[in-house]
Amino acid sequence: MVISAAAAVGMAVTALGMVLTPGPNMMYLVSRSISQGRTAGMISLGGTAMGFVAYMTMANIGLAVVFVAVPWLYMGFKAAGALYLAYLAWQALKPGGRGLFEPQKLGRDSAGRLFRMGLITNLLNPKAAIMYLALIPQFIDPSRGHTTVQGFMLGGVQIAVSMVVNAAIVIGAGAVASLIARRPGWAVWQRRITGTLLGAVAVLLAREIPARARA
Repeated sequence: MVISAAAAVGMAVTALGMVLTPGPNMMYLVSRSISQGRTAGMISLGGTAMGFVAYMTMANIGLAVVFVAVPWLYMGFKAAGALYLAYLAWQALKPGGRGLFEPQKLGRDSAGRLFRMGLITNLLNPKAAIMYLALIPQFIDPSRGHTTVQGFMLGGVQIAVSMVVNAAIVIGAGAVASLIARRPGWAVWQRRITGTLLGAVAVLLAREIPARARA
């Protein structure tokens, strides 16, 4: 295997924590689903997926060169990724953090515009950019070789997790938003679970950095 089972699982857990953290993509997809229906949400999700593919391709082509030529920069990416996960954990856990289903009402748009807006929203999403530049390198092991292939495989795991979870959220957005409105305490627990998950991964990754630096 080019990537280890531990790396695949770690990437899946991180991707799950991030996809459940409110951000531009999630808020846009939920808003579209509630405002214009599930079909609009799924079309928008297709544009989001294309944005992930674009970032994954650009990041992996560059990272293959970076890891070989500048090893210390690789460690910098790892440290930045751990810090960003800690930041996301704080955003979810801090008092007054945003809930997952607090969408804004949006006007109706054509299928083409929905797809483009999903793509643009993701391309302009700093969380997506940092994820590919700083988080995926956390799970790449240069000793296994084929760092580009590792990057694409790990990116594929992230995209698969993101699409499955987002599709489920798009399908159930209306019902879940109504339920959260009736029981606001559920939104609090969603933030707590997500923040704890991201924080735990951040701590585990941060503990690896000194060991990798000595190696």
